[in-house]
Amino acid sequence: MPARQTSGGSLLLVMAAVVSVQFGGAVAATLVPVIGAAGSVVLRLGIGAVVLLAVARPTLRGHSASAWRTVVLFGLVLGAMNWSFYASLDRLHIGVAVTIEFIGPLTLAAVQSRRVRDLLAVAAAAAGILLISQALTVPWGDLDLIGIGLALLAGTFWAGYIVLSQRTGAAFPGLNGLALAMIVALALVLPFGIWSVPLWTGDVLVKGAAVAILSSVLPYSLELLALRQLSQRVFGILLSLEPAVAALAGLIVLGQRLTPTQLVGMALVVVASGLVMGAGGRHTPADGAAT
Repeated sequence: MPARQTSGGSLLLVMAAVVSVQFGGAVAATLVPVIGAAGSVVLRLGIGAVVLLAVARPTLRGHSASAWRTVVLFGLVLGAMNWSFYASLDRLHIGVAVTIEFIGPLTLAAVQSRRVRDLLAVAAAAAGILLISQALTVPWGDLDLIGIGLALLAGTFWAGYIVLSQRTGAAFPGLNGLALAMIVALALVLPFGIWSVPLWTGDVLVKGAAVAILSSVLPYSLELLALRQLSQRVFGILLSLEPAVAALAGLIVLGQRLTPTQLVGMALVVVASGLVMGAGGRHTPADGAAT
């Protein structure tokens, strides 16, 4: 299959994942105030793990010690990424939190870049993210330093997620590795979110199921499949679409209107993704992609 066709299919997978996770995030924004960050993550990962286990039916036999180390580390990073980001939403405006968190994958893309074209794309994505989130217009005194630290931590885990998702996809067939990683992630957060179970009303469970499907099962599965064809560098820049889609999800689900500045930012991130995909997105050993 030609590289350009492969890249186009992978682009569609990433775009579908971005749309799914951001609309799930809009639903989660109404859930965190009710059952807390850890409780929301437990509900999300718990339902997501059940769905993935039913679909993938992973086997525990026939995997090397290296594969098990990879999937366990992937699960730990997955759980910590979700928990730290949801905790930041308790303290920061969601636009600011998403912008700070995106520093992780954007930095990964910049570090792995080999071409001037990619560096220009990173610069365009960074500028677009700032404009979309309106982070530059929020007074410093209104920002919570603990929230900023949590968002930065989430961004660090997000970069690790990109690397480990690709390695897990290579080490396990289908969605087996992701299903196992979800169990590890759930085990990490469960002791801290189990207290919220008595608050799981019917409405909370419906929202939790929506968040689990939209923010975990669909996007993680699609991203894992995409990372079998895309390099970590290209994937990281493509994720710059997330703030733009988050703005659209906010408009549709939460009634948040877009400003002209945000529309300019959306155009910038689309241009950034176009620059990367226009150069071809299939990974090679020179790209530094995991094997």
